[in-house]
Amino acid sequence: MSTKVGIIGAGGMLQYHAAGVTQAGGELVAIADMAVEAAQKAAETYNIPKVFGDPGKMLEECPELDAISVIVPNKFHKPLAIQGLEAGKHVFCEKPPALNAAEVEEMIAAADKAGKHLMFNFNNRARPESYAMMDYIKNGDVGDILTAQAKWIRRTGIPGFGGWFTTKELSGGGPVIDLLHMLDLAMFFMGYPDPAYVLGNTYDTFIQDKSFKGPWGIPDRVDGTTDVESAAHGMVTFKNGQALSLQISWAEMIKREEVSVVFQGTKAGGKVERLFGIDGLDDTAIDTCELYVQENGNSVNRSIITEECEDMGRIRSMMNFLLTIEGKEAPLNTPDEALKLMKIVDGIYQSAETGAPVKL
Repeated sequence: MSTKVGIIGAGGMLQYHAAGVTQAGGELVAIADMAVEAAQKAAETYNIPKVFGDPGKMLEECPELDAISVIVPNKFHKPLAIQGLEAGKHVFCEKPPALNAAEVEEMIAAADKAGKHLMFNFNNRARPESYAMMDYIKNGDVGDILTAQAKWIRRTGIPGFGGWFTTKELSGGGPVIDLLHMLDLAMFFMGYPDPAYVLGNTYDTFIQDKSFKGPWGIPDRVDGTTDVESAAHGMVTFKNGQALSLQISWAEMIKREEVSVVFQGTKAGGKVERLFGIDGLDDTAIDTCELYVQENGNSVNRSIITEECEDMGRIRSMMNFLLTIEGKEAPLNTPDEALKLMKIVDGIYQSAETGAPVKL
């Protein structure tokens, strides 16, 4: 029997969630969104038979659902995920996991009590080049990864002014929490070690400057709030001796958008990189996957050729969720990893506020 899925939220990520469900052999049964017209339009586009304006009603009136997918602003990740888990459904939630680590702990407790899978859309783990790089890491070609650098920086990438992206109460923060993908991917390559200390600074230099607005996001709200950072730089050390630096921004004086993880191992170094033609536009991306080794006294750079993937692994990420539920694949991410990630995000903000390292 196919896994039956209900969607909460008719936003832009729905196209990938819907494709992932169908490509994994699942069935889209229902969609809920407070904007019922948007839900109805999405239902027509993706052939979803049932439409609701209230997620609670969807859960109540669709007992056949095996799982739900949560695609809403960050503030609502925790309550909707917990609502789904308490209704006995597996939950796949968009990133970030929640507003902070404390909320993730509540979500984990609900998942443990329900005995259901809780997974998040860390889609960059599902990119072909990430799969390829992990094969080299697991096979021992890289050795032990000692250090890494995570970067997602934009020159003009603020996703609108006054909307939920720039309202801390709704989003939890700016680019640190929005563009945490490379931080997650670096830790994934590193084996997701336990963090020890975080040191970071945030900057709001350009967050009110309309010339730094990006092409992706939501329309400006004149009466809205813009109270988040525009950039952050930091350092994380781990209990096993590994170290990671990070650079994340929506608006920063750089040449162009860069998205990359670079690491240094005892046998080889490596890079996974995605370059954009215009800040925030995925379809202009060029993927790079490389290993750096010493052979016969020479410095050798290996290019790893993988298939193109303009959706940045989003479809494959959802597929993995369904295949995990069905016992056909191992999960690409775990709630424990999400908790570690959010503790680091919390630590960056706390360190920026106090001006001191934060012990985790």
